[in-house]
Amino acid sequence: METERLIMRRWREEDREPFAAMNADPEVMEHFPAPLTREQSDRMVDRIEQQFDEHGYGLWALEVIGTGEFIGFTGLARQTFDAPFLPAVEIGWRLARPAWGHGFAVEAARRAAEYAFDEAGLDELISMTAATNLRSQAVMRRLGMTRDPAEDFDHPSVPEGSPLRRHVLYRLRAGNHGS
Repeated sequence: METERLIMRRWREEDREPFAAMNADPEVMEHFPAPLTREQSDRMVDRIEQQFDEHGYGLWALEVIGTGEFIGFTGLARQTFDAPFLPAVEIGWRLARPAWGHGFAVEAARRAAEYAFDEAGLDELISMTAATNLRSQAVMRRLGMTRDPAEDFDHPSVPEGSPLRRHVLYRLRAGNHGS
């Protein structure tokens, strides 16, 4: 798939090294419990590819048109951990720091939402992040997602006492997405 500036594609072997570097960056991983090791990052790519094989969609690798630079991912992931609003499909993104502030996350997420509703036949997407992650929440709002504070939750995978445990939940229904 393409957007004006990006190619959204399946993962390649050569994406693993820059992805691992991105996942090891403390600033990129500020709103996650910890940066990832190379092994953890590689396992994540394997899980992403498995979702593509099982569902026909997943977290697409993002490549800048013209340069071929890998800048992160945006896409769709089935979430099934223990929470009242699950199972559901989450729209999410993670970009390398040099790609921040250029609108790439919103651009790619709009295309991912179009795919979800128009091609995958989904009727709703969720997105969630640590309550402290204001950048991602701004992306969610730009996508037209809405939040009901009553649905905020403590993420079961984040240790109790962590400032990252409290998460906000946003929703986007088919027909409410646009460019």
